[in-house]
Amino acid sequence: MEYVHIPDTDLTVSRVALGTWAIGGWMWGGSDEREGIATIHAALDAGVTLIDTAPVYGFGRSEEIVGKALKEYGRRDRVHISTKVALAWKDGQVRRNASPARIEAEVEDSLRRLGVETIDIYFVHWPDGKVPFEETAAALERLRLSGKVRCVGVSNYDPAQMEAFRGRARLSFCQPPYNLFERDMETAILPYCKRHGVALMTYGALCRGLLSGTMRPDREFTGDDLRRFDPKFAMPRFGQYLGAAGALAAWAKERHGKELLPFAVRWVLDQGVEVALWGGRRPAQMAPIGDIFDFALTAADFEAVNRILAEHVTDPVGPQFMAPPE
Repeated sequence: MEYVHIPDTDLTVSRVALGTWAIGGWMWGGSDEREGIATIHAALDAGVTLIDTAPVYGFGRSEEIVGKALKEYGRRDRVHISTKVALAWKDGQVRRNASPARIEAEVEDSLRRLGVETIDIYFVHWPDGKVPFEETAAALERLRLSGKVRCVGVSNYDPAQMEAFRGRARLSFCQPPYNLFERDMETAILPYCKRHGVALMTYGALCRGLLSGTMRPDREFTGDDLRRFDPKFAMPRFGQYLGAAGALAAWAKERHGKELLPFAVRWVLDQGVEVALWGGRRPAQMAPIGDIFDFALTAADFEAVNRILAEHVTDPVGPQFMAPPE
């Protein structure tokens, strides 16, 4: 495992963090609590020290499972938690709400579900255009100064929104989507964060399983699985992305003796990202973690990635389908 110190904080965290959306079950076809807890323990045993969750992941379920897992595991001083705020839900329908009142109420619910007195990293989950960013930031900064949260972050914000936010709060983290197939962050968000000392904790390193090395064209998605609504998983795009994944896997094996999954995560980390989120809900999915940290990519690797994507993905699409309504 590799670890990174976050500037202007007292946090040192693992460069791979466990994402727990799937553990919450919502939009992933349900969850199994004991298996989720075992998955968190397996990640911690592999050197992960940062667990990422959110209230909306299962409408509180993911946070509760994370809380139980950490209580059972012990060694709490070695583990950090990041969670989020500013998504409200009713009858399974999600809406953005970054009002100070919502934030003040929601943090108490998260602290209770997680069973902690302080949240290490607290993200605004999505920007809310109906609330001035300065007001949202001021509410988060009050929580930081009160000790209820240690660091403040934003997720899915663009540079202009971060600039407004930074006027009223100490911004330590930015959490955008980023993987071999979804690279919009490179244009503006990455340079902005590097320029202003904001650490990147990117999500979706495996692009919802497309870069796991196990996805097949006959894979079926049922129930509320979000991939039923993801245009990447609908033909003919699905075939294009699987073709690219196959070519990338062949390159990773030939050049580094690696499977696609560690190659894909290493690619994210070697782009200047401090922390890559890797989601999972079964303990066996944590086994490849050790394969990520004994090699580094070269200029030839980056050139090959660009060539393979250009050859195979002729109709690319981003992750915009996941954005909740304003």
